[in-house]
Amino acid sequence: MARLAQTAGLTDVQREILSTVRDFVDKEIIPVATELEHRDEYPQQIVDGLRELGLFGLMIPEEYGGLGESLLTYALCVEEIARGWMSVSGIINTHFIVAYMLKQHGTREQRDHFLPRMAAGDVRGAFSMSEPALGSDVSAIASRAVQDGGEYVLNGQKMWLTNGGTSSLVAVLVRSDEGHPEGTAPHKSMTTFLVEKEPGFGEVRPGLTIPGKIDKMGYKGVDTTELIMDDLRIPANRVLGGATGRGFYQMMDGVEVGRVNVAARGCGVAQRAFELGVRYAQQRHTFGRAIAEHQAIQFKLAEMATKVEAAHAMMVNAARKKDSGERNDLEAGMAKYLASEYCKEVVEDAFRIHGGYGFSKEYEIERLYREAPMLLIGEGTAEIQKMIIGRRLLEEYRFQG
Repeated sequence: MARLAQTAGLTDVQREILSTVRDFVDKEIIPVATELEHRDEYPQQIVDGLRELGLFGLMIPEEYGGLGESLLTYALCVEEIARGWMSVSGIINTHFIVAYMLKQHGTREQRDHFLPRMAAGDVRGAFSMSEPALGSDVSAIASRAVQDGGEYVLNGQKMWLTNGGTSSLVAVLVRSDEGHPEGTAPHKSMTTFLVEKEPGFGEVRPGLTIPGKIDKMGYKGVDTTELIMDDLRIPANRVLGGATGRGFYQMMDGVEVGRVNVAARGCGVAQRAFELGVRYAQQRHTFGRAIAEHQAIQFKLAEMATKVEAAHAMMVNAARKKDSGERNDLEAGMAKYLASEYCKEVVEDAFRIHGGYGFSKEYEIERLYREAPMLLIGEGTAEIQKMIIGRRLLEEYRFQG
């Protein structure tokens, strides 16, 4: 076991789960990840393996057939998986955000209907907030739901759905103004709908189209898509929690989990970049000795290792805060911000250590170099994280004068 990024105070069960996941990553993911990524191929065999390990039910309560584990356990598993290939961690992250939202906010009927099948991996989740003209301004959502008897009719276009094609359940956030007086704050007139669909592309149910995969610089393999709703009819019992107007709060609760996940992904990618850098530095020789013996390279390795350790500690703290039932938006924002920034820096230093070979597709660091930027924008940009952190600090340190 590597020295960096160790977590104190884990139970025997947690250590056993992490050991199993790490072995799976080393044997089943790392050897094939770069080849699959270059082909932009969905890692079906890897996903099937994760399903057999029970990871799709990791945080789902035991009463619904899951393992009932904590956010910390999940985040540490994500860290290991992202160390192998970040795209695979994205496949389970959106699934778990939806499962978490159902567990926390769903009606009894919704939990009973979806969670056992999600735990088994038979139903795969995706969630949808963003829109083409939206960016980070969730309050500007334009997609709408209008009530029509016992159903709602949804219209609009959503963007950046991870698992958009392979999922069979999408939590979609739209504006729903019924029952709310004129001038109601935008975040109080939003509703989350649980939209069931067939996996695939094209018209996946009447009124719902998934056009196809978005071609991306990195984060390949996993399908990222648009979602177009054209008079999509959803029954009223598929409003998350059974009441409209709560969607913004439900989604933000899920995003807190997602931000811990993105921090964990940053930690995993940074760890892998460090592993590649420190190994190559001992293999590559210049001027008659390994480049690891040159002080300039040792300084880089020291900085990289310190960043890996610091990001891991902040990620673990944010997960434990959420598990304790406390508000963790400050800690999750800090962890996501630091881990994504440090990940980019550690990957770049590993890239520099590789010299010209880092630019070759034969070397794994080339893939990591294209993957790291996604973490700077996923689940809220670095600038949004700093806004959240700044506002929360002013709440905590309010000047009484």
